[in-house]
Parts: sequence; structure tokens; C-alpha cells
Amino acid sequence: MEDTEVDPAWGKDTHTCLRAIRRFKAKNRAMGIPENIDPEPQTIDIEWASNPVPLDVQKIVGKLIVKRGEFGFLESDRVDEIAQIIEKYPIGIEQALSLRSAINQEKSVYSHRRIMDQKKELRRRYEDGTGILELAKFVDGPPVNVFRAILAARNHSKNRIKMMLKEPGRMSERDQEQFQIAEDADRVANVDQSETHIAADLFEDILCDHFESLGVRFRRQGELSKEQILSEGRPIRTPDLLFLDDLRINGIPCAWIDAKHFFGSALSFPRKKTQKQVDRYTEVYGQGAIIYRHGFCDGLHLRGAQKLDAMPVNLSRLIEHNESRS
Repeated sequence: MEDTEVDPAWGKDTHTCLRAIRRFKAKNRAMGIPENIDPEPQTIDIEWASNPVPLDVQKIVGKLIVKRGEFGFLESDRVDEIAQIIEKYPIGIEQALSLRSAINQEKSVYSHRRIMDQKKELRRRYEDGTGILELAKFVDGPPVNVFRAILAARNHSKNRIKMMLKEPGRMSERDQEQFQIAEDADRVANVDQSETHIAADLFEDILCDHFESLGVRFRRQGELSKEQILSEGRPIRTPDLLFLDDLRINGIPCAWIDAKHFFGSALSFPRKKTQKQVDRYTEVYGQGAIIYRHGFCDGLHLRGAQKLDAMPVNLSRLIEHNESRS
């Protein structure tokens, strides 16, 4: 396998692209890359078409589809309403719903201190009979976070609050009722995220099948995690796929891929979170890629990672799974 010349298209990612190409020639290979790969890593070039959502569309649509105090799963009538709102914009309904979730998640993070600053007032109103959803609308925060603030105002410790939310039977009858209402109306801060994880794992499985069909060799996150727990005591760098061939996607080297089962918005909070993860991988493996299940915004900029959507992938299994759960 020969090094290629620097491609001007790599731009500011030239350094990480070269690191990706040279990872198999390093004297001491990075964690997860076997010393012996048989046959030797092969250069594999693939084209990957993507269709990003324009940044101005994300900004306009984001303002149109988010309502104050609305953090939960949507009834079909509300979904139909959003579908009508976005009809004239180049963004699909699944992308819009995922964007809405990202905006609400960012609101949840940035509203935490504001909600906690009002915890005594929230507790007073709650104990005077105001329902949790009305209070969530009052502070424009996720209902479960508002409920946590009320428990904190009762001087419960963080550990006790965590235990109470996992075992609601320890709470009073009204608290149990209001917590269930909060959980049902909160897709952002609710305690049970199991279905989200199931869909994300299935998306990862589908991507593995896709790259196997292209003849590209890789190691999976689970395998890397087990190996690093044994050697380091904990998982340190575990992308969903770590390639054992010299893969080039659209002419750009790709040493690893991480799958995101959501829309890649250009919002500050998710971008910073993803960039931090990307930096851990590029430090040792070089350039990689993020594949977004629901596409991405062209205003999203990540150092060291090419952005891709799932257009070339057969998602029928994932679509069937989601339909069976609806």
C-alpha cells in the first residue's frame, strides 16, 4: 500500500487525513489496530452521495416547529401540522422532528440553571396544586427536569432523587402520578431511553452490513470496548467501526466511522459534543466520518470528520422496526 500525495480537497483536515493513511505504517500501531492484518490493508475507494439541509432552512424551520413547553412525543395531528409547516422547505418530516428534538435537548441543557434558580417557586406552585405540565410551560423546560427541581427544593440529595425516579413507588401518590405525566410528556429528559438505544444499535448493525457488502474490513465498538477494558480498565477510544483497510470516501481517507441516529444539526451543544468525540478518535486514528441517520445541515462543521447521510444505505430493516413500534 503506497502513500498518496496530499489532495487539496482535504483542506484543513490534511493533517488528520495523512494520519489516517499512515496508521498502518506506524511503528507502534494505535489501540485496536492489530499488528498483523492478513491480507495487508487494501486501498478501497467509494463514492457516497449526500444531500445536506441548508443552514438557513434549519434556522427558519427550527423556529416554526418548536413550541414553548412542548418536549414530548407528538400526537399524529401535531406531526401532520409540522408536515404542513415544512412543505415548502427542502427538509423531510423525519429530519424536522429530529431537529425539533435537538433544539429541545439544547434548551434542556441551557435551561437547567434557570430552572434550578426557580426551584423554590416551582415547589410552592406544585404543592399549591399546579400540575407538572403547566409548570414546565411556565419555565419552558422539560417536565422531568422540572420535577427533579421540585424534589431538589425539598432538600433531597442527587442520589436520593435518582433513586426515587428509578423507583417511583417510594414517592407519594400525587408525586407518582405527576412523575408519570412528566415522563409521558418528556422525550428529552425522561428516564427510560431504551427504545432510542435499540434503534441506534440497529442502525449501527445496518451500517456494518453495508460496509461488509463493499468488502471493507473493520472492528466493531463492542469488540474494541472489551479489549480496552482488559488493557486500560475502561473504554477509551471506541468508534462504531474501526477500519482495517485504507478506505477513501469521496476521495477523503476514512479510518473510522461513528453512527448517529439523528439529524446532524448546526446547533452549538450537539456540535461541541460530537467534536469532542471526534477529537478523541482523530488523535490516534486520523480522519474519519460521521454518518447521520436523518441527514445533516450544511452549516455543521467538524474538524477531522467527513459528514455523510444514510442515502446510500438500505434502511428497510430500521424502517420496519420503527413502524412496528408506532
